[in-house]
Amino acid sequence: MMAATGITTSEKPPRLGPYKPTVILHGGAGVITRDSLPPELWSKYHASLLNYLTSARKLLDSGGSALDAACYAVTQFEDDPLFNCGRGSVFTEQGTIEMEASVMVSSIEPAGPPVGAIKRAAAVSLIRNTRHPILLAKEVLTAADDDGGFGGISSMHSHLSGSQVEEWGWNEKGLEKKPDRWFWTKKRWEEHRRGLQKSNAYTFEDLLASQGPDSDSSPLSPDEELLERIGVSNIPSQGTVGAVCLDSWGNLAVATSTGGLTNKKAGRIGDTPTIGAGFWAESWTDDVPLSAEGRRYDAIRMRPHSLALDHLWRLGSWFAPCLNGSGSDVEDSRWNDAPPAYTAIPTPTPTRATPSQAYYSPLCPIMPVPSGDQTLRRAVAMSGTGNGDSFLRTDAVRTAAAMARFSASTSLADAVTAVAGPGGLLQSSAGNRWGRTAEGLGGIIGVELIESADTANPGILYGHTKGSGHKSGRAVFDFNCGGLFRAYYEIDEEGQKEKPVAMVFRDEY
Repeated sequence: MMAATGITTSEKPPRLGPYKPTVILHGGAGVITRDSLPPELWSKYHASLLNYLTSARKLLDSGGSALDAACYAVTQFEDDPLFNCGRGSVFTEQGTIEMEASVMVSSIEPAGPPVGAIKRAAAVSLIRNTRHPILLAKEVLTAADDDGGFGGISSMHSHLSGSQVEEWGWNEKGLEKKPDRWFWTKKRWEEHRRGLQKSNAYTFEDLLASQGPDSDSSPLSPDEELLERIGVSNIPSQGTVGAVCLDSWGNLAVATSTGGLTNKKAGRIGDTPTIGAGFWAESWTDDVPLSAEGRRYDAIRMRPHSLALDHLWRLGSWFAPCLNGSGSDVEDSRWNDAPPAYTAIPTPTPTRATPSQAYYSPLCPIMPVPSGDQTLRRAVAMSGTGNGDSFLRTDAVRTAAAMARFSASTSLADAVTAVAGPGGLLQSSAGNRWGRTAEGLGGIIGVELIESADTANPGILYGHTKGSGHKSGRAVFDFNCGGLFRAYYEIDEEGQKEKPVAMVFRDEY
């Protein structure tokens, strides 16, 4: 299967597998308000998010792999100047474009996914002229598959950067090269100049003209014309874009792409290409004893909240001095029922007392749990967006996965809230700078899949959807800031019906 963006599907299964595919997307997070996102502009974001969501799902429903679907969704973001990646990337303080992208895979099957399992993760950075950095990251991931990982040291590198990896992608993998001006947009240039407190003497038109006599002949895209017409000074989407997909064979994949931070230092490497900080995927087996006092299996399955939040507050009190230089300005909000001191952000942010604000898709009807010990297989994949330096300092996404894996009775939804939700690890890491700078702002999306690995006791956590016989995963997300551009499939409490949803605030726009 060949898509318009040049994606060739990695696998062509003769039939669909036993899992119900799903996908969740994010398009950036930050201090977003209704004033900065007028209705006409939100309508455009809403349409784009739903389009990218449903097209990725269509690919999954036709038998496409999670890796292909996630990368395909991100290529669509990369061609959309409304989002901070590819053609809409922000400028460095030097007035250049430096993009980053990454992919990672996991599977509910112990053997791992059929594509990319050897490296598991790959990333590229300092990318300047590749139209779709996410496809370059995908090529780095799969480079070791042909030789089984025995092709030498260079074939096993997980993070490559700069012009040489781009040349490899163009010359050996057939990826599309674009000139500098392809990635330039007027609003991003104006944000760059304004952020440096530079005069408007050197305009976007001057920038285009510097590339040659024909460089200024291309008209603005429809999206750029919309921004000009409604008078928005800053594009609301400032963070990383990402996709997390589950395919019909129980494989998970995460794909992320970004232009980074506006006016970042040239050469800066952010969280998007850093394994564990901005993206993560893994799977494991739990041997779960089911005792008369209480079953961990039931706890993971049924408890709306877990011990992960309490663990986080304890860890925060221990490690706050490391994260902030001194712990004097960080209070334990577990006792205060409030986050560390901060100035107000644009939309009301619930405290830890209302963790139910976090989203997770409802559980499907569950088969009876047998007595005796139970072996569970668990698989997760996540992508983060927000202040990348905060994600780096907390290793945010891997930390959420570790909470789910190593803390008893912790679902991925609880772990994501503990890290990226209001009052969570990201927010706490900002200390007394929270609300005064962009530090700590962000959100995480993910998909979790859990089932019994014991054929003698085949109870399934996110069990069979009624009438379909398919096993289901669960999409989750949470965020601690004004808004998170996101799209996912909302499932009713019966696990029967689903509908595509695109949102930015906690409530409907």
